[in-house]
Amino acid sequence: MEEIIVSVVERTLVAGTPLLLGTVGEIISERSGILNLGVEGVMAVGAVTAFIVTHHTGNPWLGLCAAIIAGMLISIVHAFASVSLQSNQVVSGLALTMLGLGMAGLLGKPYVGKPLAIKINAMPIPFLADIPVVGPVLFNQSPFFYMAVLLAIGAWFVLEHTLLGIRIRSTGENPKATETQGVNVSMVRYLSVIIGGGFSGMAGAHLSISYSKSWIEGMIAGRGWIVIALTIFALWNPMRAVVGAFLFGGIFVLQYMLQPLGISPNFLAMLPYMATLLVLLVGGLRDSRRLNAPAMLAEPYRRGDR
Repeated sequence: MEEIIVSVVERTLVAGTPLLLGTVGEIISERSGILNLGVEGVMAVGAVTAFIVTHHTGNPWLGLCAAIIAGMLISIVHAFASVSLQSNQVVSGLALTMLGLGMAGLLGKPYVGKPLAIKINAMPIPFLADIPVVGPVLFNQSPFFYMAVLLAIGAWFVLEHTLLGIRIRSTGENPKATETQGVNVSMVRYLSVIIGGGFSGMAGAHLSISYSKSWIEGMIAGRGWIVIALTIFALWNPMRAVVGAFLFGGIFVLQYMLQPLGISPNFLAMLPYMATLLVLLVGGLRDSRRLNAPAMLAEPYRRGDR
C-alpha cells in the first residue's frame, strides 16, 4: 500500500510541475496588467526548442536554456502588441497561441518519432531521499520539480517584499499613479511578459526532455489553458499556485487510476478540462475584487494619459 501511495503522489508532482512553472509565469505577467492567453503556444515552442537542441547537442541543460530563451523571444510579440500597440490582449494572446503551435509543428515535424538518447532524469538529494515515504516523493524528483517550487517561492517573495514586486503590482493596479512615481510602466510590463514567457518555455521543456524524451505535435495537450485557469484559482499568488498546480496534476494522474474500473477513457481524458471549466465558472461568478484580480488587467495604457 505504501508503494502505491508513493507512486501516485510522485506521479502527481511530476504532472503538476509544468503547470506550476506556467502558472507562476502567467501570474507575473498578469500582476503587471497584461493578460497572456498565448501560454499554450509558448509552451509548445519551448518544448520543441528544448528537444531539437538536446537532440543535436546531447546536452539537455542546453536544451532547457534554449527553451527559456525561445519562450522569452516569442513572448516579445505579445508584449509589443499589448504594450506598444495597445491592441486587444485577448486577440493578441490567441494569435500568439496559434503562432506558437504552428511554429512548433513546423519545426518539430522532422523530429517526430526520434527519441532522445538522454533526458533530464530524477535527481535524488543525498540523505533526504532515504527518508521513508517522504524521501522518495519529495527528494527523488526531477530538477524541474525543485526549480518549479523554488521559483514559485522566489516569485512570491519578489512580488510581495521587493521594490521590483511593488512596481509590478502597482503597474497592474494603477499605472497612472505608478508613472507619476517615475516608473516606466511600459518597461515593467515588457519585462513581466518576457519573464512569464521564459517560465512557459521552461514548462514546455519539462514535457519534452524530462517527462518524456520525445517530441510529438500536440504534446502540450491544453496545459496552457489550464495554466490560465490556475492563475485565477491561485488568486494571482505564486504560493497558492503550488497547491493548485499539484492538485490539477493529481487530476491528470486520476485518469490512469480510474481506467481499470471500466470508465470510458474518453470521459477520463476530459477530467482536467472539466476541472478547468469549473474553476473558470466559479471565478466568473465571484466579484473580481474578492478574487484579488489586478484592477487594470487586460486594460491598455498609453504613457502620459491622465
